[in-house]
Order: sequence, then structure tokens, then C-alpha cells
Amino acid sequence: MALKTHATGTGGSWIVIVSAGVAAGLQVWKLPPALPYLRHDLSLSLVQAGTLLGIIQLAGMLGGLAISLLAELIGERRCLSGGLVLLFLGSAGGGFAWSAGPLLASRAVEGAGFMLVAVTGPGLIRRSTSPDRFATAMGFWGAYQGISTFAGLITGALVLQVVPWRVWWWAMAVLALAPLPWVLARVPRDDAGDARGVAAALARIGRTVRAPGPWTAGLVFACYTLQWMAVVGFLPTVYRDSGMAGVWPGVLSAVVGAANAIGSIATAALMKRGLPARALLIPAFTLMATSSLLAFAPHWHTLPAGSSWQFLCVAAFSLTGGAIPATLLRMIGDLTPAGGSVAATMGLTQQLFNSGSFIGPALVAWLATRTGGWHSTWWMTCACAAVGIVLSLRLRPRAAELVRPDRGGGDHRQGRPTGTRLGAREAS
Repeated sequence: MALKTHATGTGGSWIVIVSAGVAAGLQVWKLPPALPYLRHDLSLSLVQAGTLLGIIQLAGMLGGLAISLLAELIGERRCLSGGLVLLFLGSAGGGFAWSAGPLLASRAVEGAGFMLVAVTGPGLIRRSTSPDRFATAMGFWGAYQGISTFAGLITGALVLQVVPWRVWWWAMAVLALAPLPWVLARVPRDDAGDARGVAAALARIGRTVRAPGPWTAGLVFACYTLQWMAVVGFLPTVYRDSGMAGVWPGVLSAVVGAANAIGSIATAALMKRGLPARALLIPAFTLMATSSLLAFAPHWHTLPAGSSWQFLCVAAFSLTGGAIPATLLRMIGDLTPAGGSVAATMGLTQQLFNSGSFIGPALVAWLATRTGGWHSTWWMTCACAAVGIVLSLRLRPRAAELVRPDRGGGDHRQGRPTGTRLGAREAS
């Protein structure tokens, strides 16, 4: 939608929206702890398992901008509500899958629902949250994947010890629909004037697509998610392949996911205190590369307490990586050109983000198959980090702008809090 003012919503609107994001994210992260059972039950290869991890991102790869057009035409709250319904239908149907094909199809339906939530969530937060809470709200939105990773992995590790994976799928279907009544009750209704015609919506989206900022931010996002999704998605399998048994692979992977959420929330607090965005992106990629190299290059299983040291390295990888989504999501409004569409900026960013999420698991599975183990994972993570650093430098006109602490008030002309940007001369 075109840039909007902060609408008056109920005080907890952003919490409801973040809850919907967590419910959507759980549909992604219900899979990793179930992979060993799925591979046994449905005779999946490692590459098929990697595709299954990434297929939920397919809708985002192909339809991020289409979803932003839909949000322009029918409204963001309607799109988010429809996304939750699709997640319910996909998860419920997946519980009846008898082979890899139907399960992949159900995951694609879930992917469409996930994208409807992911694309519209930031815009809804922007127009329903007061300026003094906006940075905090976006920090939690940036953390929803980490929160859902923790909840999905640790709960899945425990539940799958006692129930079949199909019951887990049906339970997740019910959970996907749980936020819907709260969304309808607490999130402000879409404006009657939101549906302004296809031509006007396409014009706003066209202005956004022609601007370089959203493309660059989306590619930076892809460099992050490609490696994070691949490492954390396969982490329970990595631990099981190393001989770890019981609930520990899922529990340790869940802690790694929680570290990512902590990183995102802490980053939001730092930005509220005036830390420049560029001061976060480049160090975050550097630390992700360093920690992933330390996690996968050494033969930890031959060293005393090697598994513990590897876990700490992976946790550091996830913790520092959490700064990247929090930073980029905070910049979405500033990256939208005048007369453009915040929903389209988010849609394009998510389209590139999900391309990385789709490619990452399949790529790391291919590397592991070709090299005979997970030790080659750092080749991919370090390459992604290097590209992410180069692209972050191209965000310099925006990333160098300081994010001042929110002090109330707002720039209602463009729907973002005051003090989010400085002029080029002032920033330098």
C-alpha cells in the first residue's frame, strides 16, 4: 500500500500481528524435528528432504509482488487472515500425505499462506503501532522466525517421541488458525479506500520495483536467510548423524533458534538508542562467517567436548545473524520510494528472502552428499556472508543514516516515526 500514517489501533495490535507471524513460522519449523520420521515413513532421500524444507518458500519466490498487489487491492488485514486459513488447510491436508508428492503440494499451500502473513505483517504493524513502540514492535517481528524456530523444534522434539508425525501436522493446523479471532478483534480494519483500482496499485508497485533500494535489501536478506535456513533447518539431522539420540538434537536446535530471536530483539534495542544500521549489518555477516567456519571446518567429534564447542559456535552464528532481519525490516519504510508501496517493498524483499530460504537447504544437502559430510557447510555460509557484506556496502546511503531513539510524535506524511533518518550531510 502507499505509505500510511500510524492508525489508531488497540494497544496490543502489534502483539497479535507478531503472534500470527509466530503461528505461520511454526509451520516452517514443525518439519526439521519430523524429518527422520518422514524419511523413514515416506522413503525420502536427503535431497528430497532438503527440497521439502525449502518448498514452503516457493510461493514467496514466485509471488511476493503478486501478494503485495493483492494487499493493495483488498487490504492487509484480509490478506493476513486469509494466510492463516491457508496455513490451516495446508497443514491439515499434509497430515494425510502418503508420499513425497502430496506432502510437497501441501507445503506449497502452506507457503502461500506463510507469504500472505509475512508480506502484510510489517505494514500492519506500521499503521497500528504508536511511534514510540514502533522500533520495539519491528524488533519482535524480526524475531518471529527465531521464536517459532525455538517453539517448533523443542516442542516437536518432545511431541514426536510419543505421537506420529501426522498428529503433529494436525495439531499445527489447529495452531495456525488460533490467532485468527484475535486478528479480527484487535487489528484495525482495512481502510475503505484501500481498493483504489488495479492501475493505481500497479503504478505504486512499479515505482517501488524500479528503485534500487528494495532490490539491494532483498539480496542482502537472501544472503542471510540462505545460510541460516540451511544450517538451522538441518541441525537436528546433523546432530543425529553425529550419533546424538533422543530429544537432544531437537532441544539443542531449538536453543539455536531462540538465540536468533534474542539477537533480533537486542538489535531493536540498540537501534532505538541511535546505533547506525550499517554498524550492525557488516559485523553481523562477519561474525556469521567466522562462527560457521569454526562450527563446521574442525572435526569436532575427535576432540574432547567437541559437540559442546560446536553447539556454542552454531549458537553464536544464529545470535549474530539475528541482527540482520531486525535491521533490514526497520529500514523497509525508508527504502520505499516516494509514491511507492511499502507492501511492494516487503513483497520484493520477501521474494528474494524466500529464494534464499528455498535454495539454502537444497544446496547444503547437495554439498553434504557430494563431500560425504556436513564439514563443507562453511563453504556456503562464508560465501553468502562475503556477498552480503559487499551488498550491504551498497546500502550505504540508507544504512549510514542514524536511527535516533523514538521520542514520540511521528512523520505522518510518510507513515514512519520521526527521527528515523538524517540527511546525507548530517549523517556524515
